[in-house]
Amino acid sequence: MKNNIKYLAILALGLVACEPEFDAPIDEAGVYTSGEADFSNYVAVGNSLTAGFADGALYITGQENSYPNILSQQFALAGGGEFTQPLMADNTGGALLGGTQILNNRFVLAFDAEGNPGPAIYTGATPTTEISNNLGTSFNNMGVPGAKSYHLDAPGYGNVAGVAVGAANPYYARFASSADATVIDDAVAQNPTFFSLWIGNNDILSFATSGGVGEDHNETGEGNPANYGSNDITNNATFDIVYRGLVTKLTSNGAKGVLLNLPSVTSLPFFTTVPTNAVPLDAQTAAFLNSQFVAYNTQVLPGLAQFGLITPAEAVKRQINFEAGQNFVTIVDESLTDISAAIQGPPFNLDAQTAGLLAQLRQATSADLIPLTSAGNIGVDLTGDGTLITGVSVPLGDADVLTEAEQAAIASAQASFNATIKDVATANGLAFVDVKTILSQAAGGGIPFDSGVVTSDFVTGGGFSLDGVHPTPRAHALLTNAILDEIEDTYGAALPSVNPGDYGTITLNNEVN
Repeated sequence: MKNNIKYLAILALGLVACEPEFDAPIDEAGVYTSGEADFSNYVAVGNSLTAGFADGALYITGQENSYPNILSQQFALAGGGEFTQPLMADNTGGALLGGTQILNNRFVLAFDAEGNPGPAIYTGATPTTEISNNLGTSFNNMGVPGAKSYHLDAPGYGNVAGVAVGAANPYYARFASSADATVIDDAVAQNPTFFSLWIGNNDILSFATSGGVGEDHNETGEGNPANYGSNDITNNATFDIVYRGLVTKLTSNGAKGVLLNLPSVTSLPFFTTVPTNAVPLDAQTAAFLNSQFVAYNTQVLPGLAQFGLITPAEAVKRQINFEAGQNFVTIVDESLTDISAAIQGPPFNLDAQTAGLLAQLRQATSADLIPLTSAGNIGVDLTGDGTLITGVSVPLGDADVLTEAEQAAIASAQASFNATIKDVATANGLAFVDVKTILSQAAGGGIPFDSGVVTSDFVTGGGFSLDGVHPTPRAHALLTNAILDEIEDTYGAALPSVNPGDYGTITLNNEVN
């Protein structure tokens, strides 16, 4: 069953179509000007999206095709200066600390025995980027993969001595000006005349990609990031304070800039590729499974409701039924009542293992989301005899599913973060790019360009790299054009757009250099 389920929506794709060819870049004759802006020293601040992270790693080609680097090339036509980046040492994507590999190599597109495509970690070379080798200078691209909003103003975030224990960021350790430096202060120290700031995605994304196993600090009320776990949602008020402080520093010398808001993380192919009805069953197997849940559906659940241990609505929600064809996986939903203790005693008297499996069990719905990394967990035979299969007789764990309730928490935080970003842009007269709307267009039919279109479909859509989260070079080009449009509207600049067709999507083979 596992082989039939893994990456179900991906495997049906077959061979990826060849990339279309496009004409030369659009020729926009005329004089290019910066308007009220000054592009002579552009500094980009952010996280992995700014750094050029793609395919689950940071590597040279991704960095060279990052939106800040593409943008700087357009700025150069209107007074823009040199744009430097802390380039990795190779295109392998991994990294070493003291000679030991601590970061994984990038993903490449691999094919299984049946010729079906999917992501696989590149094994063709060992990475040569050594984290402890500080590059000795700050760079125009200050994008730090993994950074949350409050990390940008955290002293010691680039202290190489803290990398091994998770107290510092390995990417920033390569170019932090000192052990106690902060990203934002290193950026401001370069005296930028123009800046971009795209931060806040990781303040909610890590909660999402972990299947919601972290804390939502808009529920806990915790405002101190020192008390946050790596998969937690940042408190709205904390984000507001931190974000305003970052922009205050970036504009302190009169610099102008552009702020980017946050896309809906749950529309990323990382969450939308694997269907929740990923279990194919024939009529005989479905009938057998249903026979195992008859007592649970008709006696246990109504009894629990009758005793007041769960509500009648929860009893209905927890019903388990299978049929011939595609079936919704069974999952653990922590918003449900834990009934394990209740059903071990009279009148049910179930054994501890069965009670544990039923504790917070329900079948997924189309509104739930299964992360791409959880696909391989569906259909695993835990016993070898077919009696305990994950996603069927054993529920997928909390980390394997993003439930409706968890999605609601993410959406609420995102809306608050975006309101802050928009308000700060307006208050400071800065350009503002609505990335949320752009990504929604990609997910809802696609963004056309020339004779092509970019969508959020995994592998074939052209918008997302093989990690299902980070943009391809083509998507970075589309984003660059959106930024240029807003800069022109806000500052009266006149700059040429780029042709997305000149930029690639995913690598179609195992050659990464």
